[in-house]
Amino acid sequence: MQGLYAVFSKELRDHFSSYRFVILFALIAMVSFITSYMAGVHMKGNLEALAKTRFPFLTLFSTPGAVLSMVQFVAFFGPLIGLVLGFDSINRERADGTLVKLVSQPIYRDAVINGKFLAGVTTISIILLSIVLVISGFGLALVGTVPEVEEVWRIFIFLVISIFYISFWLGVAILFSISLKSIATSALASAALWIFLSFFVSLGADVLANTVAPVDNSKETEPATIIKNLKIKEMVSLCSPMVLYTDATATIMDPMRNTISIVSIVQRERRPMEKLLSSRFQNPLSLGQSLIVVFPYMIALIAITFICFAISYLIFMLQEIRT
Repeated sequence: MQGLYAVFSKELRDHFSSYRFVILFALIAMVSFITSYMAGVHMKGNLEALAKTRFPFLTLFSTPGAVLSMVQFVAFFGPLIGLVLGFDSINRERADGTLVKLVSQPIYRDAVINGKFLAGVTTISIILLSIVLVISGFGLALVGTVPEVEEVWRIFIFLVISIFYISFWLGVAILFSISLKSIATSALASAALWIFLSFFVSLGADVLANTVAPVDNSKETEPATIIKNLKIKEMVSLCSPMVLYTDATATIMDPMRNTISIVSIVQRERRPMEKLLSSRFQNPLSLGQSLIVVFPYMIALIAITFICFAISYLIFMLQEIRT
């Protein structure tokens, strides 16, 4: 594709040389390092319990530090990386008048949008990889535990899922940057969608579930009503990319978690035979079994990332570029 590498390299240089990127990376890295350092100190103070853990190195990422664990921190604040990198990728070029000059060169129009998206994904990958490597170094220095091969693979899968999760928000930011002329408006729209999908969808799921299948805590409710309430809540919550990401990474980073569905856990606790059978499988899941559990969630994250970018690609290719 003619001009793709030129646009890609130019955008990559712009990302790494901008003060916005330096401030954002420094902030996220600082919070991640502090969180993981406190988790490592907590693990070092409980070496006896750590020795009984099957995968002690993974707890460095899943154990809460001051407030959040590394996995939870990426789920809540990782989208900011994608939004900041992409909210002005196209409309800034329009405002500066450089988009017309860019497409007037021997560069295909699709190379512009593809190069910008690939440069953003590469930047996200470098940020996450750097943070994961430094946190792993904290684990080796503070706790002294060496990761097993399966733990390395689980961290790698966590990294891949995180890249797609943040790349989805990069695609959302680019979509608003293409659709809206104002840079401030595209930034506000991207932030508003992030807040809605990440926080208000879960609240809406609770309201809808309690409306359709109300559960009264002061009275004894039928098990069928409770299960229906949880099913509705779970189905609506899956509309949130943060829920998809949290459930997928929690299962990958915690091998003892053998299911994602809340309904399955409730049914297991209410049915003595299922509870008896499940008690026989208290060993951690293998990597293959964990992948089977989270496979639908991973496919959903990858799908919405490509769909969002495809919509951005289509709109950009059909737009008229004027001076």
